[in-house]
Amino acid sequence: MRGAQLPAAPCRRASAIPLEQERLLQSAPAAIPDFPSTSVVQEMPRKNQECTRMGGGASTSKKRKASLQSNSNREDSPPPRDDLSRILRKSLLPRGYPMPSKITGGMRLVNTFELCFGNLDGYSEEHTSIKLLALSLCQSIVSLAAFKGQDRRFTCTGTIIQHTASSMSILTSASLIRSSEDESKILDKLEIKVRLPNGKLVVGKLWKYDFYYNIAVVNTKAFPEFHAACFHNEVPANVKFSQSKLVAIGRVFESGELMATGGTLLYKTCKFDCQQLMASTCKTTKAGIGGPIIDADGKFIGMSFYYKDGAPFLPITILQKCLKHFNEFGRVLQPWHGLRIGSLQAEKLRVREEVHDILPHAHGIYVQKVVSGSPSADSGIKAGDVITKLDDFALSNAQEFHELILDKAESAFRHGEGMHLTVSFLRPSSGSEFCATISAEVIDMSEQNMSSQNKSKQNRWPVPKTKWLYPDDERDADMMPLVRKCRRPGYVYEAPLMTDVSRYTRV
Repeated sequence: MRGAQLPAAPCRRASAIPLEQERLLQSAPAAIPDFPSTSVVQEMPRKNQECTRMGGGASTSKKRKASLQSNSNREDSPPPRDDLSRILRKSLLPRGYPMPSKITGGMRLVNTFELCFGNLDGYSEEHTSIKLLALSLCQSIVSLAAFKGQDRRFTCTGTIIQHTASSMSILTSASLIRSSEDESKILDKLEIKVRLPNGKLVVGKLWKYDFYYNIAVVNTKAFPEFHAACFHNEVPANVKFSQSKLVAIGRVFESGELMATGGTLLYKTCKFDCQQLMASTCKTTKAGIGGPIIDADGKFIGMSFYYKDGAPFLPITILQKCLKHFNEFGRVLQPWHGLRIGSLQAEKLRVREEVHDILPHAHGIYVQKVVSGSPSADSGIKAGDVITKLDDFALSNAQEFHELILDKAESAFRHGEGMHLTVSFLRPSSGSEFCATISAEVIDMSEQNMSSQNKSKQNRWPVPKTKWLYPDDERDADMMPLVRKCRRPGYVYEAPLMTDVSRYTRV
């Protein structure tokens, strides 16, 4: 007769995956909605190893084996080691996200398309105003995704700009269709899906695109409950509009969530290599690319892109001319003149001082660069000059210049004539005023830009890539890892971004 059975000796921890992997799986990342999570980690014996009881020396009882087998089938039990890569691969690769190079606590996926912007949970006058403005346009805001086969390549926001009985036209960013292997080409075997405001998914078809301005128009089936956004011709994107309140709006593709955030219009040069862009302080994410920028009156004033310091946007005046060219010519007519310009008032203080010392009352646009061998270089214009007039029209900012030459290109193309720009400009180095005629030509600026881009190996429309960030990547001012500096018990690593995979906890 056996004696009283003693409690089983504690087994050596034999989980199928390391502790850090368990912590990874215990919380699902916001960026991967269907990523599995486990709340309880069962003790599982290693292969060819059994837990023994004190005194008896016998193998694990049948009851214990049955318990282990039952627990292994539970939904909250951790997956075997071989399944971890499969789970990650199944969750990440279809969304176009990379696999992690290692598994460790505190790791997180950053720069995802599921990262939202605009935390409007608080109740304040500003938040209320932003919400109301976003709601006034919500039935015109969609999200789009580009697929190659079953794999998603890019997602962004779009705005319904035309609604007929049979179709809807959606304005969005050409980054949606751009190939990552060759920036001058569209994605091979492209398939576009559109997430409507009511959450339904429909197929979209690319109609027109322009890589120079990074805009695209996608057509899809019409639904009567949605309507086109109203464009206002009277909205001027100039210095008088500077510092106005703006609202950037976007929609997440996976969830269909509507997003909005406030900011102001900055009268400054944008960091992107597109002179027509304007800058704002609206802090958005990648999901907001291609979304609308509206003013405090709800007027559509531009289409936004993504930059960490604030969303740049293409103003409505340029967008309308591009859409007109799409309808009438099938492409955007862009004149080649060889000038890189900026508004004089937006230039750096050093530049303003150089001009002010000689020409204190100068106004107009500042010539930042003249391409060698271009029509502008042949006309005698030099870098540092200040253009004050174009065809007797006084210029106050660079946007006016870009709008006028698009009109000139349209007129020249219609009548089959040469395109001649008569400009008046000041030369601060001598204090003199000159007139010159630029014999510009209408060319495909997408091809012109892509050829120069391939030479410089630079992307004019950079989008941050999704990547895994590890605790050791986070460093302080002394370039020391934030996590490894803290060894005290109970230390918790608080990830600063919203897409945490887990929190690094030292027990």
